[in-house]
Amino acid sequence: MKITAAVVREHNKPLTIENDIDLDGLKPNEARVRIVATGICHTDAVVRDGIYPTPIPAVLGHEGAGVVEEVGSAVTNVEVGDHVVLGAAYCGTCTQCRSGNPAYCLHVFAEDFGGRRRDGSTSLSKNGEQISSHFFGQSSFATHANVVQESLIVIDKDAPLDIVGVLGCGLNTGAGSVLNELKPDPGTSLAVFGTGAVGSAAIMAAKIAGCTTIIALDIHDSRLELAKELGATHTINSRDAEVVIDQLMEITGGEGVNNILDTTGIPALLTRAAKSLAKRGTLATIAATASGTEVPFEIGDSLIQGWTFKTIIQGSSVPQVFIPRLVELWKQGQFPFEKLVKHYELEDINQGFEDSADGSVIKPIVRLSR
Repeated sequence: MKITAAVVREHNKPLTIENDIDLDGLKPNEARVRIVATGICHTDAVVRDGIYPTPIPAVLGHEGAGVVEEVGSAVTNVEVGDHVVLGAAYCGTCTQCRSGNPAYCLHVFAEDFGGRRRDGSTSLSKNGEQISSHFFGQSSFATHANVVQESLIVIDKDAPLDIVGVLGCGLNTGAGSVLNELKPDPGTSLAVFGTGAVGSAAIMAAKIAGCTTIIALDIHDSRLELAKELGATHTINSRDAEVVIDQLMEITGGEGVNNILDTTGIPALLTRAAKSLAKRGTLATIAATASGTEVPFEIGDSLIQGWTFKTIIQGSSVPQVFIPRLVELWKQGQFPFEKLVKHYELEDINQGFEDSADGSVIKPIVRLSR
């Protein structure tokens, strides 16, 4: 069938809107989804700019939401008419997947960034030219997508498809990092470096977890104001990185922060974050940074601190379990992620990327169909 999609044809260049893309027939492990809306995530920008190795031309997009229109013969987890959020892909058969850790799939780069199915084919083409598909199992910057069953998460039909797609990656990552991985004790402190979509989700999750000191750090005052609405008890403008340690220690009465979640990937901030931890504290990063990025940590005097550093992917979530839980939390008013979003039409997708990059919009969402 013919579809419309936003295509990456050159690195560091705007996406092109193309109306005559061919979407091939379903493979047995796929469902065809009419995409209603899809979020724009920092990872899309990272791949657009060639930092991660997805072959171009490519259709990106990995926070889709839509309606199942057709189901492959081997798919058992969805039916025609189901409303779905589209999450990250994983192989389902490696030791990590079978241990309940699909976010750490041994084949994550092939599954999410390879641009091809496991048999080497792509579902997208134009006038005989192959276009990379199956980005995160979906490639949702398009009106329709053939989606692998591992990326399909059924949600209640009363959840609005024009906003819930953003739960598929960024908000799943932020909330899951707190609730699934850090698991802070009630009454403890948690700081979030960077209050974009991922960091905002982490702040909301920290409130859900019962943290009583929730510190938001960012260089945009407007984002810090919103962070207060979402649950932050304290804010720090981190533009002057030199004051970060002193301010965090002051807020925590000199004891340091129990858990710190970094979304920035800025080495200098990570170094300061480690120095701001409480004894037995944990520092985690979820930032997508260039290969080879290194962070210097002091390990002499800090030996007696017993602190932990870890990296987290996709909030360490099982998406088919965790994302419906986020929907339920939203219904109860405990996870008000609708405060983060702004909608764009497909022809304005590049403006959405720009607004996200300059901090004027926290979570852009592109509408594909009604």
